[in-house]
Amino acid sequence: MLIAYLAAGLLSINGTLIAEFIAFLLMLGVLARWVCPPIIRAAEARQLQIKAQLEQAEKSRQEAEQHLREAQAEIQRAREEAGQIIERANRAAERIQGEAQEKARDEARRIVEAASRDIEAERQRAIHSIRRQMADIVTEAVRRIVGESLDGERHRKLIEAAIEQVEKEPNAAQ
Repeated sequence: MLIAYLAAGLLSINGTLIAEFIAFLLMLGVLARWVCPPIIRAAEARQLQIKAQLEQAEKSRQEAEQHLREAQAEIQRAREEAGQIIERANRAAERIQGEAQEKARDEARRIVEAASRDIEAERQRAIHSIRRQMADIVTEAVRRIVGESLDGERHRKLIEAAIEQVEKEPNAAQ
């Protein structure tokens, strides 16, 4: 190809061409000797740096995934523990509720028993009061019928004995 250019007269071989060719070769030698090695070393260093960063990024990603798995496991443990705490709280609430209901039943039984005792005592007082009033009424009636005044205490004892005898009879309980 060079010959085609020479034959066409576009290129002439002279000292300038040879000097330019030698300068070009020298430039290539200088570039190959002093310029290319630092550029190649810089490129290789950059390549190593990028590789190290990629390895570090991969390592960081793996650590992040590990931390994520640990965090998820911790969350799961916390949820399970919370569930257990809630379950224990529910059981305790049920137990406390049962105890409170039992105490309420006991208290109601105690109140009913106390009321029954009070009612019975009041009934006995009413019966004794009615007996005394009946004894007084009968004593007054007997005194008016007999026409004489008997000893009130003696009459009262006689009437109370009569009332007790009437109460002991089977038909008197009705």
